[in-house]
Amino acid sequence: MSGGGRSRAPRVLVVLKRSSWRKWVEEEGDARIVALLEAGDETVRRMRPGHIDHTETIEEVRQALADLGAEVVWHDRPHHFRVDGRADLVVTVGGDGTLLGASHGIGPRVPLLGVNSAPAHSIGFFCAARKGRVHEALAAALDGTLERVELTRMRVELNGDALHDRVLNEALFCHSSPAATSRYILRLRAHEHDGAGSGSQVLAEEEHKSSGLWVGPAAGSTAAQRSAGGLVLPLDSLDLQYVAREPYRPHGEPLKLTLGLVVGEQSLDVKSRMRQARLFLDGDHLVHDVTIGDVVTMRRSSEPLVVLGLKRQPA
Repeated sequence: MSGGGRSRAPRVLVVLKRSSWRKWVEEEGDARIVALLEAGDETVRRMRPGHIDHTETIEEVRQALADLGAEVVWHDRPHHFRVDGRADLVVTVGGDGTLLGASHGIGPRVPLLGVNSAPAHSIGFFCAARKGRVHEALAAALDGTLERVELTRMRVELNGDALHDRVLNEALFCHSSPAATSRYILRLRAHEHDGAGSGSQVLAEEEHKSSGLWVGPAAGSTAAQRSAGGLVLPLDSLDLQYVAREPYRPHGEPLKLTLGLVVGEQSLDVKSRMRQARLFLDGDHLVHDVTIGDVVTMRRSSEPLVVLGLKRQPA
């Protein structure tokens, strides 16, 4: 992707959000939503303007990549996207949810650029480009001059079997019912490797009753972790953070593991004391059932994500 010596067209994979208007009005014809739109209801008032902005941004991306001489492959299912073959750049067009969904299909060496297609309606924290300024961002991404940050991702295992190596925001472990108490045992472990093999040592252990547990890398620390009382970590931090949601202290006793970091080669075990628990990874699209006695383990992944145009410190 670097400058003047390039002898072939850069191959760019573009992942598009399907707007709410497209999904619910054009494709599904949802009668309730159509009625609300016709009535000018406040709950759907932004849907049409957001769709128009998004459509215009797609065309802006299309024209910019044509001007830059890129070979382009288009995708419109972020949660089913996978990098297939050569890719010099992945571009997401939507918001943070689109980027997050597509990130699961991107390995540790392929750079990712997010384009916020409707900045009046979307935060786009991870999106370095935005509607109206797409060409300059794509040009800088393709010539290698756009700043890049390696974001730590998290590996999640269930009873020793890998579930996911590319969790970017967070995992939520909780009871299957949001009204029920989440009961679990938390263990922070240190891992040692020497010539004789490897082993682990429990550094801290605690039994919890709470509304659930957030665990995630720095990229997710500005969202759910922060809302639950966690710290905002530097974007290039290698640490994971765990935050208990509304921990229950029946007699006011102190708890030591309601907020903390998983650093270096450490891992965090969560042993379920619930028959019906759920593990949500990066939102509500990836969901796993967990039962009593199951152990969910979280540690730093060996597959960081390269995101272009981000500042190294969170806003």
